[in-house]
Amino acid sequence: MTTSPVLLAVALSLVSALCYATAAVVQERTAAKTANLRGALARGSWWGAVLLNGGGALLHVVALRYGPLSLVQSLGVLTLVVAVPLGSLVARRRTSGTQWRGTALTLAGLTALLTVTASGGTPHTLSTTGLLVVALAAAFVIAALVRVASGPSSQAGLAFAAASGIASAVGSTFAQKLAVGTTLSWDAALVAALTVGFAAGGLLLSQKAYGSGLGAPLALLTLVNPVAASAIGVALLGEGFQYGATGTLLALAGAGMAGRGVVLLSRPQHERPVRREARVSHLRPAPILTGPGTGVGTGRAA
Repeated sequence: MTTSPVLLAVALSLVSALCYATAAVVQERTAAKTANLRGALARGSWWGAVLLNGGGALLHVVALRYGPLSLVQSLGVLTLVVAVPLGSLVARRRTSGTQWRGTALTLAGLTALLTVTASGGTPHTLSTTGLLVVALAAAFVIAALVRVASGPSSQAGLAFAAASGIASAVGSTFAQKLAVGTTLSWDAALVAALTVGFAAGGLLLSQKAYGSGLGAPLALLTLVNPVAASAIGVALLGEGFQYGATGTLLALAGAGMAGRGVVLLSRPQHERPVRREARVSHLRPAPILTGPGTGVGTGRAA
């Protein structure tokens, strides 16, 4: 029995999203325990996250060999679907009803996108010249976002997250070029170097973003990544959807549902303060009755 290339791409993308989600949770917890990026680099947990990201990236590249860029990048939204409940489990808090609704909407939206995604055939790739143009444009936007994040802004984490999403999307575009029949040449070496550069930049920028928490930065990163990749796929690679206008409308509706789901997933989960200590504190003897120098229980007169 022959396996559909798109189904194989979907399966690889699912495992890749699991790796990325686990890595994101580890990175966020590492960022919460360190003051800066240098401190994170000194922790073994951060390097564990690097290995998970590397595994996810490898599976992602293989998926790009069998599926279109817009589809594989859209499935990256599943990273957030997995990371939110996983983060709640690690932090020992309940996943809220809002976040479960976000998960349901995101999955429904992705199902709609999968239904109309074109299947079969070899994915299209950009020429080397086209890739260089994309790289320069992306580098300019990333530099602008990093500059905003480095200034006196309360939205630094979100700016870093947007920059990371763009870097990751462009890195995937370059990785697809390598995965789909690139022969050994100087052009291939240049593409490989740019792939590594954008992928590493995306990883470091995400670490900076998670310094302000996991929810909102990961949500924005997860949205920007497929949006940027889909823009490249539709505008420069001629990727589209099945069933004509009906398929396009279904794809837009699916994207809207997935986007709404991501917004719900990104909402901070407010933890109720634990009041057990307050309830039992009145049962403890007051310090003035048990402390030294009170004369109580010593057998001496005050």
